[in-house]
Amino acid sequence: MDEERQQLLRQLPDVDHLLQRPVLLTWQERKSRQAVRDAVRNVLDERRQAILAGQWDQPFSGDDFDRAVVSRLQAEETGHLRRVINATGTVLHTNLGRAVFSPDLARHIANLVCHYSNLEYDLASGKRGSRYDHVRELLCELTGAEDAIVVNNNAAAVLLTLSSMAAGREVVVSRGELVEIGGSFRIPDVIEQSGGRICEVGTTNKTHLSDYERAIGDTAP
Repeated sequence: MDEERQQLLRQLPDVDHLLQRPVLLTWQERKSRQAVRDAVRNVLDERRQAILAGQWDQPFSGDDFDRAVVSRLQAEETGHLRRVINATGTVLHTNLGRAVFSPDLARHIANLVCHYSNLEYDLASGKRGSRYDHVRELLCELTGAEDAIVVNNNAAAVLLTLSSMAAGREVVVSRGELVEIGGSFRIPDVIEQSGGRICEVGTTNKTHLSDYERAIGDTAP
């Protein structure tokens, strides 16, 4: 390591010394000493790594360091979620919040969550109800299904469906659909957990209706 980098590293104060700076003392009263300490450590570590990588050649400045720490603390206060523009071409993008709410629906939800509601209370009977009652009728009306339930994700839905309808029977799946989805859920593992038996058809890039027709046997659901 050259002398210039060593000199820059030696200029970096210790954490406790930095915590006594007036600006950071004010922020400790506003948030907490631990929160400011963590921010100081993170900025110090970033500055140290930048010096070692040759990406920082400025002498230490207390005011500059204060601004870096305060900027980090302010970012934490405003939260991490940001409104973004979806220009991917994928409408239901799992990394961008999936389906967006209409303004009317968002206003309706905001009005409900700011107050108590009958989420699990049957107003007619005066007894405990089920949160699924509020969506069951709507989903059955939309889909024509006999019954409906809402679960957290697709993997849970597939597992419940197969456990109910295909335990001990064949599950015909295109080879192109034997994938791993978000959260490391693998379709073969989900099928195995449900008690079903995989019957692979087609290829990884093309599967035709005739492939399914040939695979359907007496044990298929």
